[in-house]
Amino acid sequence: MFGRTIARQLSPTALRRSLSTSAGSGLQINSDRLLETLHHTCQWGAAHRYGDGPTETGMARLCLTDDDAKVRRWLRDEVEKLGCTVTIDQMGNMFARQQGSLGSPASMTAMGSHLDTQPRGGRYDGILGVIAALEVLRTMQENGFRTNYDIGLVNWTNEEGARFPKSMCSSGVWAGAIPVESAWGLTDIFNPAVTLRSELERHGFFGQVACSHDPATGYPLGAHFELHIEQGPILEEAGKSVGVVRGAQGYRWLTITVAGRDAHTGTTPLAARRDPLLAASKMIVASNTVAKKYGALASTGVLKLPRSSSTNTVASDVTFTLDIRHPQDRIVRAVQDECLQTFADIAREDGKGVSFDWTLDTDSAAVEFDENCLRAVQDAATHLVGADKLMEVTSGAGHDSVYTSRHCPTAMIFVPCKEGVSHHPEEYCSPTDCSLGTQTLLEAVVNYDRMRGEQGLL
Repeated sequence: MFGRTIARQLSPTALRRSLSTSAGSGLQINSDRLLETLHHTCQWGAAHRYGDGPTETGMARLCLTDDDAKVRRWLRDEVEKLGCTVTIDQMGNMFARQQGSLGSPASMTAMGSHLDTQPRGGRYDGILGVIAALEVLRTMQENGFRTNYDIGLVNWTNEEGARFPKSMCSSGVWAGAIPVESAWGLTDIFNPAVTLRSELERHGFFGQVACSHDPATGYPLGAHFELHIEQGPILEEAGKSVGVVRGAQGYRWLTITVAGRDAHTGTTPLAARRDPLLAASKMIVASNTVAKKYGALASTGVLKLPRSSSTNTVASDVTFTLDIRHPQDRIVRAVQDECLQTFADIAREDGKGVSFDWTLDTDSAAVEFDENCLRAVQDAATHLVGADKLMEVTSGAGHDSVYTSRHCPTAMIFVPCKEGVSHHPEEYCSPTDCSLGTQTLLEAVVNYDRMRGEQGLL
């Protein structure tokens, strides 16, 4: 069997020859085309070169920038060439639909992820999932293969939340977890005059269909499968080829604002100061201590000082973010509560003290994915790589699948990334792993399509 003899170091060409010997769907993705297409799309937003090779750059393709609009238009053209019907909703989510052989009105089985990146991101996070879905559709079309039920691709808007600060934003609106007006009103992190809605309208991606899972007004899905790099080192360190993702840990994003008072650093004694930067620094360190106590994660990714700050002036105020994560929601809440109590104590510690306020920006509960979708993935992975090369994992990061799982059967597939590095220009997934993940995606959606008919999963 292919899966029990393949080596991780196979070239894409050798992998393609091996895939052709497997059973399952009888289909074989084009590994060379997959990689060529992925890197072709990275011309829009390539940045942060770290080597001399043509693909040795990271990505800076933030949501609804000009580069994001260009890759979106390219994607629309490519799926229309395959005969897909393209629908764009009022959050710019792109749904490409390929009709199944039954002509059923049931919602499509979707393969989805996102094309936007972090400011210093890589070429695989999100992007691989969309391009893999495109390769699955291309493979089916060129082989005259039709699933029983409609199948398609989704490109979700503003998954990263890097430019408009709310992660998994549009899938959250689709799921009913984020009010659409709130999402439309999100402002560019560096230019508050620019909103998410104004950029949707500027680029022509403000669709006519409501961003909703409601079949009466929006675009419901029959299932959602997402291929993604792991973004961590677990698969690589364990020597596993495929991760069957059983769910995702919970997380919360908070914004903390610490207010003090401007003062001259040379004439104001420490006892007379209200120093928000000193307090914020202590709070960030304290959050790390609290997280360790609970076996959780706490991180600060943004720290803002007023533009008027200077070397010889105590700052007037400081804002920082706090990201808390754990597989159990009760632990996430406990870390948040203890952090806020500790911050209150710190606010009173130095000089005349400071005040602080906080907002909860994102609350993403832990989720467990659908058992039938998981079985479709597990059967595909077992067939391709063997049981000893797959691993059940829980996602440490949030993904659009977290929100889709609230309203349709959902599962994710992880493939290893080098040293677990992600959200970094040198993020890397080998051609073999990209190809194997894409073949697993194809086999999983074919497996699930068969289940839909056999078990009435409509």
